Amino acid sequence: MDFALQVSGDYDHVLKAARFAIDRGLVAFALPDHYLMALSEEEAKQADAPDAFVQFGGLARDTQDIELVMLVSPITFRHPAVLAKMAVTIDRMSGGRFMLGVGTGWMELEHEVFGIPYPERGVRFDMFEEALGYLTAAFDPTFPGFEGLHYSLRPFPLSPAPTGKIPIVIGGTGAHRTPRLAGTFADEYNVYPGADIAERIARFKAAASAAGRDPDDIRLSSSGQVVAAATEAEFEVLMAERAEAAQMTRDELEAYFEARQTPRGTFEQVRAQLDGLEEHGVTRFYFQGIFAPGDMEQLFDGLEIA
Repeated sequence: MDFALQVSGDYDHVLKAARFAIDRGLVAFALPDHYLMALSEEEAKQADAPDAFVQFGGLARDTQDIELVMLVSPITFRHPAVLAKMAVTIDRMSGGRFMLGVGTGWMELEHEVFGIPYPERGVRFDMFEEALGYLTAAFDPTFPGFEGLHYSLRPFPLSPAPTGKIPIVIGGTGAHRTPRLAGTFADEYNVYPGADIAERIARFKAAASAAGRDPDDIRLSSSGQVVAAATEAEFEVLMAERAEAAQMTRDELEAYFEARQTPRGTFEQVRAQLDGLEEHGVTRFYFQGIFAPGDMEQLFDGLEIA
């Protein structure tokens, strides 16, 4: 399995984390696209939420070799024409290292705060599906155009054109439409851990086959927070600290992590959980939410990564 890192924060922190990922031999570095970085209003007031596309412009110039992955951008934030133009610009600035992740959007608070329309879930999925068709057409060197209810694109070449194929990443926890759209459009399906992961992967593979694609040609990845320590006692201390920071009880935090199948426990236990994902066909894992460089060093050393 390959490993990647996803963080957020101000640019100095992001660049430091990206250089850490490069030094550790990780294959990719990802940013989330959010206008708020917390679910509660009080926490969101304190958490930096810079524009991820602007930060990728900096990373395109300040890093080399490592893949740069948007994981993922809500279609509610920007018209797909804007996504296409920004993706091509970063693709060319980075020498073809950019991967565009797109999703439906899920954090209602950030839409409410900034006055961004937040249609009901079915409409967002309709917009998402059309956006994927639009982006596929926009990146196609034969420029076939696209026509939908929400978006349309004349058969017209992008200028500048991508350096090659800009990979599209589709991620999320959706049980049915997300796997189908990933099988139909994605170059990478980021399947979030959960009790139904096997079913979602099966639907993704069936959709790819139905679309005339080989599922094995589409990267299967996963992502999530990881909570690990050398011993059970140290893990309990870490969980207590995380619970206090989140203003939750230890049991509430455990229930939260259990629902998301968050890899957690001793280093040995977490490594076994990651191996379990690999048995599902996952070939890349993005570590999320690791903020302090010292924490990253300790975790990666303990898991013997790179």
